[in-house]
Amino acid sequence: MSDIIGYILIIVGILFDIFGCIGLVRFPDVYNRLQASTKCVTLGTILLLVGVAVISGLGATSAKAIICAVFILITSPTAAHAIAKGAYASGVALWENSVVDKYAEESKK
Repeated sequence: MSDIIGYILIIVGILFDIFGCIGLVRFPDVYNRLQASTKCVTLGTILLLVGVAVISGLGATSAKAIICAVFILITSPTAAHAIAKGAYASGVALWENSVVDKYAEESKK
């Protein structure tokens, strides 16, 4: 039974990774692409690693998978935030159909 749950988690993780990659190619600017890659790919990779941990049972492999999942959960959003802030600071423009620029609103205060 745990193998079936593990395989389902892996398949769902792969689907999230694929959707994140599609968003990375299809979205119009760097900020939207960062959102797609950070949210989808982080969740997909964590689901993949949890699926591996469930399939492998208790042991060194599952411990390594969980440690990697926690590391990705912490570092991926942090890196995306740093990239977005660096892109904004260096003058990379928002997409022309963007509605709100919250960072510019906060900077004016």
